[in-house]
Amino acid sequence: MILSLPQQRRPSLFQDDEPVVQGRSLLPEARSSRYRIPLFGDAVLWDFNGVLHRPANVNVSDWKVHFSLELEDPYWNLLARELMMIAFNQSHPLVLKSGAILERATSPRTLNQIASRLRLTARWAGDRGLALQPGTWTVEDLRQRITDLSLEGTSPATIRSHVSTLKDLAAAEPALSLPWPSGDPWPGQSSRRVAELSSSRTIATPTVPPKTWFPLIRAAWAYIHDFAPDILRADRKLRALKAAARPSILGLDERLEEWLADRQNKIPVLAASLDDQAPQVQWTLLMLLLGYTAEARTAIYNPGKPASLRRRNMILDAVTEGRTTTHALTGELVQVIRSDGSTAPWHPGINPRALFELKTILRDAAFVLVVGLSMMRDSEIHEVLRDAVVEHYSTPAISSAKIKGTTNHPGKHWWIADPLVEALAVAEAVSEHPERVFSPVHASKQDGTLDGVDMLVAFKNFVNASRSWTGLDEIPTAYMRPHMFRRTMAMLTDQFPGSEIATGIQLKHLAKRALANATTRGYAASDAEWAKYLEDALDTVKFRKIKDLYQRHTAGEEIGFGPGAERVKDAFDQINSTVKARNGDARTAEALLGTTRIHIRFGMLNNCTADQTNPVGAVCLENAIVPEGHIGPLDERCRPDRCANSMIGPEHLPIYDAHQREQLQIIDTPSIPACRRDLAERELDIVRNVFKMAGENQ
Repeated sequence: MILSLPQQRRPSLFQDDEPVVQGRSLLPEARSSRYRIPLFGDAVLWDFNGVLHRPANVNVSDWKVHFSLELEDPYWNLLARELMMIAFNQSHPLVLKSGAILERATSPRTLNQIASRLRLTARWAGDRGLALQPGTWTVEDLRQRITDLSLEGTSPATIRSHVSTLKDLAAAEPALSLPWPSGDPWPGQSSRRVAELSSSRTIATPTVPPKTWFPLIRAAWAYIHDFAPDILRADRKLRALKAAARPSILGLDERLEEWLADRQNKIPVLAASLDDQAPQVQWTLLMLLLGYTAEARTAIYNPGKPASLRRRNMILDAVTEGRTTTHALTGELVQVIRSDGSTAPWHPGINPRALFELKTILRDAAFVLVVGLSMMRDSEIHEVLRDAVVEHYSTPAISSAKIKGTTNHPGKHWWIADPLVEALAVAEAVSEHPERVFSPVHASKQDGTLDGVDMLVAFKNFVNASRSWTGLDEIPTAYMRPHMFRRTMAMLTDQFPGSEIATGIQLKHLAKRALANATTRGYAASDAEWAKYLEDALDTVKFRKIKDLYQRHTAGEEIGFGPGAERVKDAFDQINSTVKARNGDARTAEALLGTTRIHIRFGMLNNCTADQTNPVGAVCLENAIVPEGHIGPLDERCRPDRCANSMIGPEHLPIYDAHQREQLQIIDTPSIPACRRDLAERELDIVRNVFKMAGENQ
């Protein structure tokens, strides 16, 4: 390459006709006439749309790098292109030979961010009166750049990104053709340390407040489960009417007379006009019901023609008679109990315009459920394609692509519950995109990009605006972002014993008590607003179970075995005696249950009756290192077969029976290694001790 700038020390590593994208998977249309792979010599724009896969939640503009404003200067333009070329193609032979090892740019958005930082750096230099071209700058000037950012109040995270870019320029200096201050301005220090960005185990992401989370999720489920059938039925009917409609008005008079003669047929009117003296007719919808296209409505609506006026009067006479409906597309809707206590349809009337809005709301409701209950990232939800619900290890799961931190977008699975299966089915039904589930509802806008924040806010606003007829609870206004739902769900799953395993799987992090990943544990950390709610909710569930045990015990049923069960039975007997002595009823018993100290922690393999504040006799605490701040037994060290606090319920015995049969099968298998057989023998002893505690002849 011929030197094109007088300041160049050497020819650039890259030729002008060299593609910017190397060693990456290209889209099939990348080499078509419509798209072109950006070349290093393109000094105005690098457009990666149609060349590299653009995540569904990324805008078209984010996939373009503009060399505008300060980067139009030839020096900064070439410097920016060389740095981005090196960062984007770390495996390029000449880059490897130069020894320039940078923080790899994984996507065009990263290149955009680099261009922005260089643009701001050039602007800063002009404001401070430095030389226009940085070849004469020193590392002290670069340190001053970061100092100025700090004095301006720039966040540490942003400062860190600027430090990283300046460090990358220092690392790339031997491979750059233009002069740049030699040497790392902060040798031996990471970008995080220079920016004084603390490495805290506390996750900054807040949770969605419970007062917002619950009504939001309930409203989304109401739209998906209760209201969606009505909306989809209206959509199918409207599509069928449009498909059968004809543009010619031939035979309109006969058709209109025949249609009006059937008293079952009613004129569609706007719901908002029902209180008016003359309700407004939906002329376009009426024409579709008659079998004609919307364009043919002038045959009725044109007052300048006698035939049109006569037809119009016939229709208005029917309106005057009260032959009107606001549910022409749906028939009867699902009935709901409104806030005033009345029972009525959940919507005043679904017409074509309302249908378009409701289909959008259905899509947003499905997004709310998926983002709220799956722990998927926003980018991963937008990548969900049709038929994404699969069976993964015999459990329903969403199959999608993992975007964050990857360049090849590997496929991943997220286990889900049945409501999410239903939500995705509804989202597919309203999607117009040939592949994507979450896409613009309008058929002509399929290249558009959806914003997860906009969908959350739009759904919340629509629910609150329509509460008068849906009967749904108001959703309090709160700051909501998709990643906050992921954080909330991680926190919720961690509140139950053993759920840190699910948290680790879903968050793609290792989650073990001994070596807990800081990110996972931080995500699952309790939240002050949720703590009180969870405590109250768990206490309510626990008290309900204790009441059930009491009722079964007083009815003569067996409620459990073991020393812990005997203490519970004694407490129940005392309560029962007191109730009889007072000639009380079930309400008296419930009041006594609420005031009596009955300690039960319900579990999968047994129930623990230890007093959390004074767990006397808890085997799990013998020779154990109790974590700082922990109160009560240690669930993971429970020994149901030999603890004085253990209560084996009838519901636990089938589990132990299955476990016993499995261990016997292992012991009877000749090829099993001796160490595995010894372990099975020990497990079998535990099961037998449990059955002995239960008095079973197993």
